[in-house]
Amino acid sequence: MSYADEIIFPKQPSAALRRFAALLEPKSDAELEAMAQESALVTRRNFGRAMRLFAPLYLSNECINNCAYCGFSRDNPILRVTLEIASVMKEARHLAKEGFRNVLLVAGEHPKFVSNGYLEACIRALVPEIPTIALEVAPMEVADYEPLVRAGAEGLVVYQETYDRATYAEMHTMGPKRDFDWRLACPERAYDAGFRRIGIGALFGLTPWRAEALALAAHLDHLMRRCWKAQFTVALPRLRPCAGKFAPRHELPDREMVQTVCALRLCFPHVGIVLSTREPAALRDALLPLGITMMSAGSHTEPGGYTGEGKDDLHLTVRGRRVETEQSGQATEQFQIADMRSPAAIAQLLQKSGFEPVWKDWDHAILAP
Repeated sequence: MSYADEIIFPKQPSAALRRFAALLEPKSDAELEAMAQESALVTRRNFGRAMRLFAPLYLSNECINNCAYCGFSRDNPILRVTLEIASVMKEARHLAKEGFRNVLLVAGEHPKFVSNGYLEACIRALVPEIPTIALEVAPMEVADYEPLVRAGAEGLVVYQETYDRATYAEMHTMGPKRDFDWRLACPERAYDAGFRRIGIGALFGLTPWRAEALALAAHLDHLMRRCWKAQFTVALPRLRPCAGKFAPRHELPDREMVQTVCALRLCFPHVGIVLSTREPAALRDALLPLGITMMSAGSHTEPGGYTGEGKDDLHLTVRGRRVETEQSGQATEQFQIADMRSPAAIAQLLQKSGFEPVWKDWDHAILAP
């Protein structure tokens, strides 16, 4: 058994994992309601009424990977762009005007367009105005992460997509993302490089939900022991429509998603749980009190989506080479969001529901001598 498989399928599961597996078994309505009530109490006890708000800021939709489920997949004939630093700043300032002080920088995986130098320049430009910066980019070596941490990035998000090896191989047919073990070890390299906050998750819709959730929990359990100084968040994103028109193979129904969120909260009471605008408004509203601690609002999943920046540089990319096009419009999104409400509307909803919208909860001055 490989090191990765030992993480996902531990021979001696911890007490938390054994309880998690039991909580994912089929439940009656009464049992699920009891789980939800306990989950809400545990969340309030550990996180109070605070709800951290963040926004994704897409830098580039260039990618060298072929991933069957992703709109950015290399062979999709989509409109692509990589934002210049000035355009990144305009996007960030738009988000700051809406209240955000917590931004997730997202980019496809293409070293020709998104190099370490580019990411470091983006971070350094943003730090004076955006105190909390996290990255969701291609996995790197420790030595490549370290300059990004020094530049001011304090969080890293990397989803395994699926923990099922066979499905992973089928979904990723070309590019460096094909390496399952390299991706699985990414959070540990990020920790060794100095990131203080690490986010993991699985993309639900590729394999049966219960097995995927169990593997995700096992990975989380391992990381909490291996990277014990870091803060962890976990996410349960479900597949959404995108370029390529990939159809989900397995459903994670709303009821079972509620059950999984509650199980995570009860078994990992100090871990943050993230809820994105992939999910519809009604479900997001219902999940708010049950374990969620961090959510996005008013999101766009394409470069330049907030301000229209990058429209003058749209192009196609064929076999790694830029190809000019007469097509106009907007860069293609990674996936369609489901909750279209504005950040202001989400903040108002939170306040009416008894929560405190938290736009900023970190500043590098905390670490100043």
